[in-house]
Amino acid sequence: MYAPGTESLIKQAREIQEEELQKFYGRVLKQLQSSKDAGGELVDSLQRLHLIVSATKYARTLPPELSKKLQALLRSPSSPEQFHALSSAILRESLPLSAQTTWPAWCFPRYRMSTLHMSSPGAGRKEDLLPLCQHLLRSLESRQPEIQPPKHTLPILSKMFTFSSLLLSEDQVNLVSRKLADWLRYASVHQGASISSGGFFTSPRTRQPALMTEVDGAVAGDFFTVLCVGQNYTDDQWMNMYTFSMVKSWLLTYNTEGSSNVDSDDRSEMDSSVMSMVSATSSSSRLLPPKERLREKAFEYCHRLIEQSDRKALKRADAELQKACMVEAVSVMDIICSEDASYVYRAFPCIKALHGRLSTDLAFARALLPVAQFYLNHSETAAVDSEAIFCQLFSRFPAELFNEPMLAFEFVHFCLHNVSVLQEKVAVYRRSFPNLLKFLAWNGPGLISEFMELLPSLLAPDTALELLHTLLDLPCLAATLDLQHRCFQGAKMAVSLEAFRQPTYRGLFLYILRPEAGTGDTIDRLSMLHEALEGMVESPRVVHCAQIVPVLLHVYFNTVTQLADERLINQLLQVLVERSSLLYNIKSFSIEVQRVFSMHLQTLCKLHPPLIVDQYKELLEFASTTTNIYSKEDFYTHLVWVIGEYLSLSYNPCCTVELITSFFEGLEAVLFEITQVRQSASPPRYTPRLLTVLMTALAKLASRSQDLIPRASLFLSKIHSFAHSGPVEICFSEDDTEEIITCAQELNNLLKLPNVAQFVLTPAAQADGPRWHRDTNTALPHRMRAISSLLQNHSSFLPA
Repeated sequence: MYAPGTESLIKQAREIQEEELQKFYGRVLKQLQSSKDAGGELVDSLQRLHLIVSATKYARTLPPELSKKLQALLRSPSSPEQFHALSSAILRESLPLSAQTTWPAWCFPRYRMSTLHMSSPGAGRKEDLLPLCQHLLRSLESRQPEIQPPKHTLPILSKMFTFSSLLLSEDQVNLVSRKLADWLRYASVHQGASISSGGFFTSPRTRQPALMTEVDGAVAGDFFTVLCVGQNYTDDQWMNMYTFSMVKSWLLTYNTEGSSNVDSDDRSEMDSSVMSMVSATSSSSRLLPPKERLREKAFEYCHRLIEQSDRKALKRADAELQKACMVEAVSVMDIICSEDASYVYRAFPCIKALHGRLSTDLAFARALLPVAQFYLNHSETAAVDSEAIFCQLFSRFPAELFNEPMLAFEFVHFCLHNVSVLQEKVAVYRRSFPNLLKFLAWNGPGLISEFMELLPSLLAPDTALELLHTLLDLPCLAATLDLQHRCFQGAKMAVSLEAFRQPTYRGLFLYILRPEAGTGDTIDRLSMLHEALEGMVESPRVVHCAQIVPVLLHVYFNTVTQLADERLINQLLQVLVERSSLLYNIKSFSIEVQRVFSMHLQTLCKLHPPLIVDQYKELLEFASTTTNIYSKEDFYTHLVWVIGEYLSLSYNPCCTVELITSFFEGLEAVLFEITQVRQSASPPRYTPRLLTVLMTALAKLASRSQDLIPRASLFLSKIHSFAHSGPVEICFSEDDTEEIITCAQELNNLLKLPNVAQFVLTPAAQADGPRWHRDTNTALPHRMRAISSLLQNHSSFLPA
């Protein structure tokens, strides 16, 4: 959190209007062009410009002329160091950023590692950066070790090569690698000299600078790292810290080669202790090519950081810095081991000890993610069993730390980054979706795009039904987590909290909070759980989860239809029918979910039309229940449509006349009930679309069993009087009424020609392709037009 004054300045910088911004750019440009004005006014302007370009994640593109002036200021040897630092910072924040940049999500404390901050992409061309890049590289070429390049060199140089690795030639890459290796390993271990303010008691003698200390106060016993503490820092120590902040990105950008040509299989057969002894000696290290030498020094540096992280820090800020350094050090070692498998054997004892030290303390959960990444990448090479690590990762972290937003974000991105490997090698991954969804239930919309991408990887045939139930119960999970943490206040919440504590509901809540799949697809007393959680329906977290569920359901069905077999499709249809009536009573939630069900019901039936016959008992019961119209009209309408479309001998040889008659009678009874013309009848509580779909389905079924045609025709002939009854005219518009009457007349006319009706209303199974609807040269449109002409103009052709 920033101080109120700082927050205000940042807000102003973010909200500055484009017109005002352009005027400010022009004012700064004029100040830079004036050689006389190089004082406090220019400093203030540059400081404000730096705030503006760095305060927002959106691009702040500097005008080309202003960018060139800032580069010239940075290259000028006569400019004060303060101008160099400011121009470097401004250019670093406004330079374009490559899409391949991989900076860590954590941040070091500003007073120690401020150079890790990178802003969002800007715009520019690498040709414009080349002169500045060459200038910065020349400043690194000094042969005098006592002369250090300016501290601002590395931060902006690192931003440049992440924009375009082609800015540097092979020789320049070797130069930078050599310098980085030296700064990492050979920075001074003495503190920088303090700047005396003078005075009466100032000693004329210069004291020997004190040694750096560890975070626990002990004198630093080895080479300098970012975890060494002192009052003042020398230039080479600053370069050491800057180097560590960029070495990961450097290694990823300029992949080391050389000794990595040896096959990893051959390496695995070599004695790891011999490799460690040979590569660790300083003499052999200095004989390595520059890029490989950097790899060696970076490995040693990270190894020392992990050792230093075991010390008890005296200050809280240093303890946080230890955690960040552990994360970065393990990540860098992971990259090095990926480039050269011989390092795996040297790294694993250190990484294994680190895991053993951190795994019992949840405060280090974020630091364990790169450790898990290391095991995922290299445990097979080192023949190390990693199952226990991933069992802990996927069971304990989501269950106990779901309310940590940064961990949730990093954990989900860890899964996304390794999704194919996790599916293939980590058995617990796909079973862990009840736990992983706790991150989504708690953090809501912030993770929706990540879970849309992650969800298909969690779907397997054996847990597909359970995953569907779990998605539908996501608002219940959010409500339960809210109750656990008492995050929602109110009188209604007290009732749910009391239920949460009662043994009667314990089994229900334990199931909702289960850590992994496999205990059953769902529970029998869902309605009881919904009643217990009724007081939580207005919780913001629950409402947000209810809005997320339809989006995830679309992803789920689009994925499951690609891997579902006949058995699974039948089970999915059962779930759709069952859960359409068993949803948490949140405003609009049932309507939205049923809309998704309706859409994908048609897809399932199209994939496997015989399932209408296979599931006829459940479907007949649902379609024959009139109350379903009023509580779930959209789903009911689509279900009636698929019954009329796919309950046919052409789709399933097992479809019998008796089955068609049963569905016909069920739909007939529903239609009769909702279209009764009585003086006391209330206005219809359904849409005209439902009525037309029901009539069409009834006519389709009658055309497939001609004994039913007289009953269907009799009913359709009564629709005219129903449509003109008082309650209907009040509820439906004139256009709606006309549409209902026209539909009934057309269907009745078709049924007067049974063979034609069967042909039109029940086309062959292969006749549902796009050509039947789009190509006017196919037979069906011609026949329809001919039939229409016969019925309208030659009524004498009709049977008496």
